[in-house]
Amino acid sequence: MLKTLIASTLLTVSGLAAAAPETFAVDPGHTVVTFEITHMAMSTHRGHFEAREGSIVLDRVAKTGSADITIDTNTLSVAMPAFQATLKGERLFNVGLNPVARFVGDAFTFDGDTLSSVSGTMTILGKSQPVTLKAVRFTCFMSPLVKREVCGGDFETTIQRSQFGLGFAPTIAPDNVRLLIQVEAIKQS
Repeated sequence: MLKTLIASTLLTVSGLAAAAPETFAVDPGHTVVTFEITHMAMSTHRGHFEAREGSIVLDRVAKTGSADITIDTNTLSVAMPAFQATLKGERLFNVGLNPVARFVGDAFTFDGDTLSSVSGTMTILGKSQPVTLKAVRFTCFMSPLVKREVCGGDFETTIQRSQFGLGFAPTIAPDNVRLLIQVEAIKQS
């Protein structure tokens, strides 16, 4: 019995030592960046962008990772067509000249085995700023639909839009913009 326990322990330890980073492809259909900005201190405008592509590398044993996610700015959507046109126009996102925004995460922080944050650089309108995304939830499971492991979660942060050159109409909307990020990614073989 002692031999079995020792052999089992050695196999487990050697399996952990052999663990390597795993690559996950971002699922654009399940990856959305929602933004919230107050309108004249009365209400909250919400809109969203969709991911175009991306990858996440995760090493659960070493508790490290990286992320590279491209957001399609032309997918910007809000409830009011006139406001949406203004946001996509030359004074703000200028989607014709700036078709993508990008987040590159290079520092994953864990609390025990749980991912707690991802830090990196957000680039909007060609301007890059450091950003830390707080993990509200994050988990991985074997998906019965795609027959592969899927990891995903919800993240949030607040940015100052003026740091990215989005300073239009400061009397109408404050500088702080809350980002709520939903991401899912499928393990690659």
